[in-house]
Amino acid sequence: MLKPLQSSLLPPAQRHANHLRVATYNIHKGVRGMGPTKRLEIHNLSDAVSALDADIVCLQEVRQFNHAEARRFSHTQFGPDAWPSTPQAEYLAPEGYEVAYRTNAITKNGEHGNALLARWPLGAIGHHNVSDHRFEQRGLLHVPVIWRGVEVHVVVVHLGLIHASRVRQAERLAELVMHELPAGAPVVVAGDFNDWNEKLDGILAEASLSRATLGNEARVATYPSIIPVLSLDRVYMRGLHCKSIMVPRGSTWARLSDHLPLVAELDLNT
Repeated sequence: MLKPLQSSLLPPAQRHANHLRVATYNIHKGVRGMGPTKRLEIHNLSDAVSALDADIVCLQEVRQFNHAEARRFSHTQFGPDAWPSTPQAEYLAPEGYEVAYRTNAITKNGEHGNALLARWPLGAIGHHNVSDHRFEQRGLLHVPVIWRGVEVHVVVVHLGLIHASRVRQAERLAELVMHELPAGAPVVVAGDFNDWNEKLDGILAEASLSRATLGNEARVATYPSIIPVLSLDRVYMRGLHCKSIMVPRGSTWARLSDHLPLVAELDLNT
């Protein structure tokens, strides 16, 4: 099971009551490894999500069901360590959090998609198919979150592996923000952008989306988790500004997924 997390792994140890803490995390479907070394990490991920203490958690590669993995881990692990009986998004949600989930991809034995967990009330759940070719199924999960009486529109993304596809998906995302979300409303876009060559900031800037950064640290590496060198996981915002940003590191976090989570604290523009 997950070892107790040190407070130094988390930003800041005492969360600011007036800031919106947003976390984004690609959980790799709750499993790690291949073949006989494959192991179930979804139970440890539940502890990790709680430890982030975020107002909004944006998750990618989340499974509602997978029959093959359920059979595999039900035979190799028992009791509370077996495959959860509830969908992963609901299983990962800390007590009191609301959950939104939509499927992106249908696979042979199941499916997976994006999820949003929030300690604040949610509005209507929207899903936008941005699949660019038949080999990758991708979607945008859009959910309004009522944070301290303010409606913040959150979009959870997981873009494609091919550069040209990512560009078209980013353009569709920009169109969504510009033309389908309320003008002037605060917007948070978070997820795995797979933008290893750093080409998408300009496209999203056309929708007045700025990347959450702090000072001169424009890029915060999250991938691969064991030795992070690429800034694939990001938060973009409109109508908000970044107060802090960090990535928890260490061997405990590195084993949970091939990505590390990114955590940003935001405040409304005044």
